[in-house]
Amino acid sequence: MKKLTLALTTIILSSCTGATPSGESPHSASSNPIRIGYIGPITGDASSFGADTLNGARMAIEEVNASGGIDGRPVSLIAEDGRCDGPTSEAAAEKLTSIDQVVGIIGGHCSSETLAAAPVVEEASVPLISPISSSPDITHAGDFVFRVYPSDALKGKALARYFDSKQFKRVAVISENTDFCLGVKNVAVAALTEGTECICDEVVAPGTKDYRTALTELNKKEFDVFLANGQSPTTVAAMATQMRELGLTQPIVSTDAADSVTLGHIARDAVEGLRALSVPSLSPDDPHAREFMNTFDGKYRAPEVGYFFAALSYEATKILLEAISEAGTDGKVLRDELYVHSGYETLVGTISFDEYGDVKGIPFALKEFQGGELVEVERIPLE
Repeated sequence: MKKLTLALTTIILSSCTGATPSGESPHSASSNPIRIGYIGPITGDASSFGADTLNGARMAIEEVNASGGIDGRPVSLIAEDGRCDGPTSEAAAEKLTSIDQVVGIIGGHCSSETLAAAPVVEEASVPLISPISSSPDITHAGDFVFRVYPSDALKGKALARYFDSKQFKRVAVISENTDFCLGVKNVAVAALTEGTECICDEVVAPGTKDYRTALTELNKKEFDVFLANGQSPTTVAAMATQMRELGLTQPIVSTDAADSVTLGHIARDAVEGLRALSVPSLSPDDPHAREFMNTFDGKYRAPEVGYFFAALSYEATKILLEAISEAGTDGKVLRDELYVHSGYETLVGTISFDEYGDVKGIPFALKEFQGGELVEVERIPLE
């Protein structure tokens, strides 16, 4: 693989060239492509998630182009590597809006990417739909920011309800210092019921690999459950492996960062029994989901993390393209179309947006590693 010499990696999924005139109606006779941007972690620890969401967006655009585009105009995807990093993602958004003149963006992936891109798309009046960003701060990030993934404000409360249901009274947490991890942790700790306490609240630098010092201190305390609050499967694997190596046997709970087939392969014994609070998996018993999964496998092989993340990006892209088909490419008109639509029928349910651009219609699911594989064991309502 060639060494990247630029912070931004650009992938253009079209043989067409030329800028898309701003505000042009989708019914225009122009053959210029309608340009859509993507921001996500193409490289770095979270690149497995980025691969799935990028391929989901690709798949949606390829399908639209195969059916003739939008009123005869092809759609092209311009992808930028956000690397789960704020400054990198801000620069990516600047490039996409000012140079590439995209009419909409799919992304960011990590919450730090989306939050950094938000002021840029707000200034440029370019709608952005994030497939999986979940920080509570995104709710108020701007009028042009949407997401098809539940907020961590809800996820943190769901974790607190789960701890209460299992009568876990002493909770230990190690968190990476990222928007995503701190958003989950802050809400979860604040939502703990009376009689339940957080006996360890350690925050470490992003990308930390060695947790033995914090875990050794934790070994001196009594606790009932450990929240492995990492940004990626790699960090959750390190936390779980080192915890078990120190002889700590308490249950481990994590978030959607642990909702990864990769985790069951790289740390199978350590994560056995680990439970991850995420969103529901696609069911092969659903014919529409099975068709998506088979088509995805045929194009890109099996997803690196899971079909659901690929499906969320696929559906976010389809929602954006449907809105363009209905309302045109003017950013403000397109934004308004997303807000007022009664509901988009998707693989993951009927999706609409509230007044803040947050998704309505997707619940949480609790999944458990059993024999190295994730099995959904429980659905948890958003409230």
